[in-house]
Amino acid sequence: MLRVINPTSGQLLHEYPALDRDSMNVRIDGANRAFADWRQRSFTERADILHRVAALLRAEEVELARHMTDEMGKPMKEARGEVLKAAWCAEHYAGHAETYLKPVSLASDASHSYVQHLPLGPVLGILPWNAPFWLAFRFCAPALMAGNTCLLKHDPHVPACAEAITDLFVRAGAPKGIMQNLPLETPDVEAAIRHPAVRAVSFTGSSAGGSKVAAMAASEIKPAVLELGGSDPAIVLADADLEQAADLIGFSRIINAGQSCIAAKRIIVEASVHDRFVELLKARLEKLNQGDPADPETDIGPIARENLRDELARQVDDTIAAGARCLLGGQVPEGPGFFYPVTLLVDVTNDMTACREETFGPVAVVLKADNAEHALALANDSEYGLASSIWTEQSRGEAMAREIEAGQVVVNGLVKTDPRLPSGGIKRSGLGRELGPHGILEFVNIQQVWVGPKQE
Repeated sequence: MLRVINPTSGQLLHEYPALDRDSMNVRIDGANRAFADWRQRSFTERADILHRVAALLRAEEVELARHMTDEMGKPMKEARGEVLKAAWCAEHYAGHAETYLKPVSLASDASHSYVQHLPLGPVLGILPWNAPFWLAFRFCAPALMAGNTCLLKHDPHVPACAEAITDLFVRAGAPKGIMQNLPLETPDVEAAIRHPAVRAVSFTGSSAGGSKVAAMAASEIKPAVLELGGSDPAIVLADADLEQAADLIGFSRIINAGQSCIAAKRIIVEASVHDRFVELLKARLEKLNQGDPADPETDIGPIARENLRDELARQVDDTIAAGARCLLGGQVPEGPGFFYPVTLLVDVTNDMTACREETFGPVAVVLKADNAEHALALANDSEYGLASSIWTEQSRGEAMAREIEAGQVVVNGLVKTDPRLPSGGIKRSGLGRELGPHGILEFVNIQQVWVGPKQE
């Protein structure tokens, strides 16, 4: 049984039955049968389904967003934006997949040699709770447009979101079985990975979880894409626009109550502007409104689960005990729900808990760097390498981007994901890429075709 606690009230929200092993196998086998037909469909036919799903997402934006607000505490205004972003992802791949997967001719001793991109079969998506609609469509839109079928193993704390997503495909008239919901208890996920019909795995979650999934997939000789944790640096140098940097770094840190892999987590500021930047950031953070995520005026909702809030509190307590100063927040509030206040820590060093571990919550930590070279060294001194930002003169920022150990670098802007651009990490932040033209190539057979010898 999948038991969901409302993070705003701390009370039981609902319970959903989990699939047993036999029922899981039936759905996986159904996805495999559906693949035989779906792989033969034209790009136009596949795109028609995704456009219809996107239209439903846009038409039912509020109703679908409410599932996220109820199950994981996302503020309604953010949840509505996420539904629309999921629709954009579906529309993007509906419009661009054929171009992304166009055969490529290559010179050889053949009369014609080329590479074509063919689907693999059922792909298993193992997804977290923090962006239930966006992450589902980031996974399924390119996979489906490539001709694969999809198995959605969503987080057990967002079962209503998962059911709503797969129901969209039913109501859009999609062929039966191309998008299957697998509401599984965590111990049953391994059996899904190892099922012979599952041809590939996409996992978004923690580095520890990704390590286990990667090992299972590798032991079955199955490709896997992993989007894992991050301790993402935001470097602010002396020549930065400090007002703009404070605005966007502050926003990045608190969106989704700070529960984002690509949020700015280590804010590394050059010494000469450190104090001024901290003043600006503090002024922005202390104005934010935390409360009921269903209220349209709420900026920050609760942490999704009590154990996650407890872990966040431990990380903050450890960091303060190691010598950091707390300028805002830092204490678990009394009352119902799993709220944690907006927190600002300064005098933080890279060996403290809040820097060595991924912090999933509205906790901004500021480090002081002697100069640009020192800032870059601090940024790279991490086992993670997901996203990063640099705030400085543009050409200098682009030059520094080559030195940052991260899969995504933003110069003077907000770190975000975009269907048009590849996203992913290095080091313990993951393997492979999602989104853009690179993401759709992760789950295809890149097949070489050699046709006849050249005629003399």
